[in-house]
Amino acid sequence: MSATVDDEGQQNFILAFLFGLIALVIFFVIGIVLYHRAHVGAAAAPAPVAAAAAAAPAPATTVAEVTETVTVVIPDGASIQVVGGVVNFYFATASADLAPGAAEALAAVIKGVEAGHKAVVSGYHDTTGDPVANDALAKKRAGTVRDVLVGLGVPADKIEMQKPADTAGTGNDASARRVEVRLVD
Repeated sequence: MSATVDDEGQQNFILAFLFGLIALVIFFVIGIVLYHRAHVGAAAAPAPVAAAAAAAPAPATTVAEVTETVTVVIPDGASIQVVGGVVNFYFATASADLAPGAAEALAAVIKGVEAGHKAVVSGYHDTTGDPVANDALAKKRAGTVRDVLVGLGVPADKIEMQKPADTAGTGNDASARRVEVRLVD
């Protein structure tokens, strides 16, 4: 009986270690994208960055297809949900920080782009607070998701930033603060 408990403890430790390692890698990638955006992207014009991203060969990556509903939630309200091939990034109030798991959630989008589709990124916001500030925050959130896609090897010309006709999201305020990524032909 004690051998079974020890084996179970070792398995739990290994799983926790792997999840921690995956989270660390994701935070590292997101950190690099955010640092680049804040320090390098602010001074550079968007056209040369897009041209450089399009000219650079995409890294060889194995992408898994997401075929079920996946939800990742972190305590401050940010989360990611993938349903029917549409990736929704939900944000905490007044924040443009992504929840962990962005790379995994975007796997289906990356595979779709590799198959010839375009990724459409749309930012929504809740109805509370200043509408002008909300629009700016929705645009910043959408830009963050775009930067993660580019950081994961998606060519910038395969990403379309699209402002929805009604930027105020539907549902409760927490579900309205989102960026939606979907594939189009």
